[in-house]
Amino acid sequence: MILLTRFALRRLLAALLVLLVLSIAVYALFYVLPGDPARLACGPKCTADQVAQVRTQLGLDDPAYAQYAHFLHGLFAGTDISTGVGTEHCGAPCLGFSYQSGEQVTSLLAQRLPATASLSLGAMVLWLVIGVGTGVLSALRHGGLTERLLTGLTLAGNAVPVFVIGILLMLLFVSVLGWLPFPSYVPLTEDPEQWAWNLVLPWLALAILESAKYARLTRSSMLETLAEDHVRTFRAYGVRERSVITRHALRGALPPVIALTALDLGTMFGGAVLTESLFGIPGLGKSLVDAVKTEDLPVVVGLVLVTGFFVVLANAVADVLYAMADRRVVLA
Repeated sequence: MILLTRFALRRLLAALLVLLVLSIAVYALFYVLPGDPARLACGPKCTADQVAQVRTQLGLDDPAYAQYAHFLHGLFAGTDISTGVGTEHCGAPCLGFSYQSGEQVTSLLAQRLPATASLSLGAMVLWLVIGVGTGVLSALRHGGLTERLLTGLTLAGNAVPVFVIGILLMLLFVSVLGWLPFPSYVPLTEDPEQWAWNLVLPWLALAILESAKYARLTRSSMLETLAEDHVRTFRAYGVRERSVITRHALRGALPPVIALTALDLGTMFGGAVLTESLFGIPGLGKSLVDAVKTEDLPVVVGLVLVTGFFVVLANAVADVLYAMADRRVVLA
């Protein structure tokens, strides 16, 4: 337990360092490299004098290191931002104000996060159940007709884009069969039943696409684990096959699946752009599309940082879970 705790603390410190480097890279990419954030903030009809005034208000005339220090201070302690007619406080973590709505970016993202979380977590449960189950079954039926059939299905599922899967699902279950309503996001707090029914198709669309690679990864991991000496030893001693599969072989095959789940879930928490746009889900992915269209720079920067945060956090948690599944990682 002590070794595991130390390992978790090391991963936490490493994650904080990665986030710091990420913030530097994002700030340099959007605010320091060639471009004019003042022009975007002011708008296309502003005169040169007005743009210069906005640049001064945003502190863009300061040296790059001073600008980044102010940006970092806003993330941890909040800051006061000039609006041209006064000064408005932006609470921590401050990502600035939207050029389009004038709303704090943090508040805007907080409003959209529940929709993305609903989509991501529900789809994750489905793709793990389908993908891991299919992979285990393929490994146990290695060389047979069942394995070849499942391998073909997973390859087909992975080859079809998510928007094609989504359209086909809507045509089948909404237009032809009439089993499900046309997706229209309903918050969980308003109506849990309608929340679930309206997310079934987005969940299925993502799960069908993602489960294919999980099936292939689980199958290959299971085949490797089943060929290891300790599994053959358990079988030789007469341990029940069900126990060998669930307690030993599957547990040894899970670490790669955990690592992939962390990466996919972290990225998806930053916004499943195509799925949210297709099904009209007001999540972070749809916000990113809208922000790019309107050149709303603070929202774009905020979404990139949020995506990076979730990816780093998910991978840190996955490393800890990986170590719990295989204690040899802690000693490495």
